Amino acid sequence: MRSMSTLTRADLADAINRKMGLSRAESLTLVESILDRMSDALAGGANVKISGFGTFLLRDKAQRVGRNPKTGVEVPITPRRVMTFRASQLLKDRVAKG
Repeated sequence: MRSMSTLTRADLADAINRKMGLSRAESLTLVESILDRMSDALAGGANVKISGFGTFLLRDKAQRVGRNPKTGVEVPITPRRVMTFRASQLLKDRVAKG
């Protein structure tokens, strides 16, 4: 079984620091700036596509009837906006190779 590790903002900033030679503070600012721009675009209703990586898609879900699995009582599920991620074929191939 593989160990599950997490890539963090600090890890991304560290990689930028090593590869680009920016200071750690500048690298972290760059990462924060990119993530803020992506978040703002999504909050504004735009999809975010990163070529060769994937697309963050927004989808509006209509109101529907759900059921409490324990009691069987029907409850309305309010309309909402959800975000999904669709990986590019390049990313899928890379992940599949391990």
